[in-house]
Amino acid sequence: MKKVILQKTLFSLLLLLSFTIGFGQNVPLSNYAKVSVITCGLGNETYSYFGHTAIRVADPVNNLDLVYNYGAFDFRTPNFVAKFAKGDLQYFVVAHSFADFINDYTYEKRSVFEQELLISQDLKQKLFDKLNSVLLSDERYYTYKFIDRNCTSMVVEVINSTLGGNVIVKKEDTDKTYRSVLFPYFKGHFYDQLGTSIIFGTKVDQLATRIFLPFDLKNSLDETTFQSRLLAGKSKTLLSFEKETPASWWNNIYTYLFILGFVVVVHNKIVDKIYLLILGLMGVFFVTMGFYSLHQELAMNYNVLLFSPLLLILLLFSIIKNKKWTYRFAVLHFLFLIVYSIFMINKAHFLIVLPMIITSGFALVRIGIRNKKPIPIII
Repeated sequence: MKKVILQKTLFSLLLLLSFTIGFGQNVPLSNYAKVSVITCGLGNETYSYFGHTAIRVADPVNNLDLVYNYGAFDFRTPNFVAKFAKGDLQYFVVAHSFADFINDYTYEKRSVFEQELLISQDLKQKLFDKLNSVLLSDERYYTYKFIDRNCTSMVVEVINSTLGGNVIVKKEDTDKTYRSVLFPYFKGHFYDQLGTSIIFGTKVDQLATRIFLPFDLKNSLDETTFQSRLLAGKSKTLLSFEKETPASWWNNIYTYLFILGFVVVVHNKIVDKIYLLILGLMGVFFVTMGFYSLHQELAMNYNVLLFSPLLLILLLFSIIKNKKWTYRFAVLHFLFLIVYSIFMINKAHFLIVLPMIITSGFALVRIGIRNKKPIPIII
């Protein structure tokens, strides 16, 4: 999950590497060649939160040391943001010299681990040829999918196809959901954690049976066997850095609780309406993305029970002073909150949205009380 910005210097380097690789396809790897899986540590940029996976082919006899990277994308792609949001952005494979690759991660202060594949010479050659063939053809492009097709899953796919079967499979945390597996990766980036928690739908609540994260693959390789022996050697640490998350005065749970606490304590009509307006607009965005985007992770988003687009109708009735329907919609959304809370109890993101559930409850109850028809007292 490594970004690549294609500037002229990088393009020239990749072009040169393509010629080198193209020529090298007809040169057999020596018996000293090794093929390994590279796992890179977590970073503090959005694209690097989960780490990165690549394949290294090193052959000292042929003076060859390349890293094949399936996580490249081009920021110059027309309508880049729209394509990424829709889910049809094309990622592609590129090759770097290992020296440049390791220098990048040294600069970023991210750890790098290597696991050599203990496979026959024929299979090393087959994998090497396959990587080069893909690199120099239209197959180098693929449509990125957050869980199903990314830099890690593509590495698993190319290795498994070389080995002739579904050899590398997920070995741990298969009893957890994708959401539960992902949640800890956002530590230190609170609003990213909150945002992904509420924009993801039911797909990420499925059991995480697929390898889709770099350290999933690293840990699975430690236990994977092939032809009655371990597929990979013991992991070697090429770079070691302690991940440092930068401190932020705003990107933390305290600002989140302060804002929501303000809504609850201030007890103001306008503040309540602004809060519900924001939730309603977010609900419209979630619903729109669910229909527009090809990312299955965004479909069937039950979080719209909290971020309901119908809140906008409630606010409309409130503006036109229709107390009867304002009250009815307030009650309806309070019922939504109850259903949502019960459904969320066993979900990984329950605690992070609980303050919003409570705040919404206060705002809706206050709106309901303000618009409830008084009961006449007969003396």
